[in-house]
Amino acid sequence: MRRSRVAVAGLAALLAFGFAGCGDDNPGSGTASSGNAVTGPVTVFAAASLTESFTTIGERFERARPGTTVTFSFAGSSALATQINEGAPADVFASAAPTNMAAVTSAVSPTTFVRNQLVIAVAKGNPKGVTGLAGLTGADLKVALCAAAVPCGAAARTAIEAAGVKITPVTLEQDVKAALSKVKLGEVDAALVYRTDARAAAAEIDGIEFPESAQAMNDYPIAVLKEAPNPVAAQAFVDYVLAEGITVLTEAGFQAS
Repeated sequence: MRRSRVAVAGLAALLAFGFAGCGDDNPGSGTASSGNAVTGPVTVFAAASLTESFTTIGERFERARPGTTVTFSFAGSSALATQINEGAPADVFASAAPTNMAAVTSAVSPTTFVRNQLVIAVAKGNPKGVTGLAGLTGADLKVALCAAAVPCGAAARTAIEAAGVKITPVTLEQDVKAALSKVKLGEVDAALVYRTDARAAAAEIDGIEFPESAQAMNDYPIAVLKEAPNPVAAQAFVDYVLAEGITVLTEAGFQAS
């Protein structure tokens, strides 16, 4: 049954795209408002920092579009981009940085929908008294960063260079959730994570703002993929994120683009 639903959605998508192509170079345009029913599964590859917000958005989208089922794969944007380029089936990609989106050659007309910036995550109560990046340079302080290939790692490097300090991490993680978990578990004293992730974990950690984060803002683009198994529903999901979903995202601490 699942396979037949995908086939039907795929046929509807081809018909929708054929008609839309007569007057628009963007194959995704107009699908959400066309007469075709938006049904079937939608697979969304999304940056780890979008986990809480997109989970909520996905649930609301399913209620707004009965007959749809949204499945998410959350990970570091660089890892997701690699998986998509290697043929992993996905309908939508939401990246934490334009660089990783640009690496996905099958992305159709990406749109930046939110921005995010870093804070310093520390144990509840800030026992080490960290007030800024300079406080992370001590040899007695264990710091976690994201790997440089991951958007949160690239942003951290930019912020550290802007501060003119040298920070030697004890671990480089593959996504922001992994870096944050090191603080939660007490394995490190601090980590550079997104403001949104710190806010989501506010019951367990504190987030320390620092001025250099303003120079390391990350833009988040989203796009339907050319080989999307269900392009009609994929475009409908993207449209939903860009409209109703923005409220969820800004409440989580993202900044509207």
